[in-house]
Amino acid sequence: MFYTYLGFFGFTLFVIFYTTYKLRKQKLTTAKGYFLAGKSLTGPIIAGSMILTNISTEHLIGMNGNSYKNGIIVIAWEVTSAIALVIAAIYFIPKFIKMGLSTIPEFLEKRFDGSIRSIVAFLLMSSFVITLLPIVLYSGAINIESVFDFSNMFQIPKETSLIYTVLVIGIIGSLYAIFGGLKAVAYSDSLNGIGLLLGGMLIPLIALYQIGDGHIFNGISKVYHFAPEKFDIIGKPDSTLPFSVLFTGLMINQLYFWGMNQAIIQRAFGAKNLVEAQKGLIYTGVLKLFVPAIIVLPGLICYYYFQDEYYDKPDLIYPLLVKKVLPSYLYGFFAAVILGAVLSTFNSVLNSASTIFCLDIYKKLINKNANDQKLVQYGKLSSVILALIAITVAPLVAYAPEGLYQLLQQLNGIFFIPISSIIIAGIFFKKINTLAAKVGLFFGFIFYILTTFILKIDIHFVHLWGIEFVLNFIIMFTISILYSSEENKNIQEQEIKEEESWEYVKVSGAMLILLTILIYILLS
Repeated sequence: MFYTYLGFFGFTLFVIFYTTYKLRKQKLTTAKGYFLAGKSLTGPIIAGSMILTNISTEHLIGMNGNSYKNGIIVIAWEVTSAIALVIAAIYFIPKFIKMGLSTIPEFLEKRFDGSIRSIVAFLLMSSFVITLLPIVLYSGAINIESVFDFSNMFQIPKETSLIYTVLVIGIIGSLYAIFGGLKAVAYSDSLNGIGLLLGGMLIPLIALYQIGDGHIFNGISKVYHFAPEKFDIIGKPDSTLPFSVLFTGLMINQLYFWGMNQAIIQRAFGAKNLVEAQKGLIYTGVLKLFVPAIIVLPGLICYYYFQDEYYDKPDLIYPLLVKKVLPSYLYGFFAAVILGAVLSTFNSVLNSASTIFCLDIYKKLINKNANDQKLVQYGKLSSVILALIAITVAPLVAYAPEGLYQLLQQLNGIFFIPISSIIIAGIFFKKINTLAAKVGLFFGFIFYILTTFILKIDIHFVHLWGIEFVLNFIIMFTISILYSSEENKNIQEQEIKEEESWEYVKVSGAMLILLTILIYILLS
């Protein structure tokens, strides 16, 4: 147990001291310094922070549980991200940076009006605090509890232990976001990202080495031949993630997540310039092609070990695999990696939520004359309040019937699809007016809740995303024609600065898309 604590506290404290050292000369008293890292982030730092904001224990636990239960077909959530990142790098981020944006809702005011900015800001804060952060906290608590077994250590029920663990993780994560702003988040994410890649790869490599009697490729062969149906990347029409969703709602979701989601794109807003922002997005796309080795492959290995034993509780299998294959002297390091993955997502999303509150709600609606000092002050205060809400909600996500990752994606659809439709409309279709955007946003919100959670229509929820997206556009075009207006804003005229794009962005983007297609060809 000594080595477990040594590894855990050693790596965790190293990340804290490194981040503190890097921030020692930083001015975090301005809104630009606190919320946008002083516009100083480079491509590698952006990519490290993006990937760690995205990958957390809801992936390690939820995604591996999903692949254990449903097979490699769930890899689509990951590898298609590369295509979305290429599109975001070439089309979205140049537009946003040229407009000088700090938040995504700010774009909607420049394109439509202030009320739609406020509505979307509130929806985004709700999606962060009610869906994403609680699931991240709870899944992180499951993993930390599995390593240290606090319930036995302190002789308390496991449910109570998980609640206390959620509370501790939430407090630590809040401190990063509250006192260090985006720059502290970005630097800690980069180190934790290295730890996650190393620690995450250890699990499948050790498992395959053991299964293959000292030969990793022999281990892969054994796992594959044990259940070849689990490696069917195309799947069946009634599978958990049918191949057809790639052509309906999945890519819309990916475009939103990587190109319009404040928690992700804020790192690009904090870039030194457009070139570094585009590099960050492309580097992230490269990393996403390797991520399935950490969050999909272990689930397939778990099926080899456990078969259908945990079919009804898939979120338990990843911690079980860790205990089965990882040497005890590495427990501490792995627990630190898990904590880092949780903290990276938690503090990143919390920072983005407080940014939206301060810039899109407080300064816009409450105190229009607020200075930088007041904004930073309220940024810290809002982080505390939002963190407390997320910590309170976290225990309620226990025992999700389809697994944590599936639950997260279903809940995300409430917010992502309506918001993405009006942003895409605002960027590419000048004729769509403000009234149409508001009706489209309201319709999409109600349509998804009704069809998914109330009427429970027998259509895959990702297909519903696609249907909703198309219906939103039909409604927006119809209203724009029926209620034509001269108030449409030409966003090109509002660009405040011109920047050169990265000269290799299209070439590297084309290569990433080809690699994604090649993965499907090889695995099919």
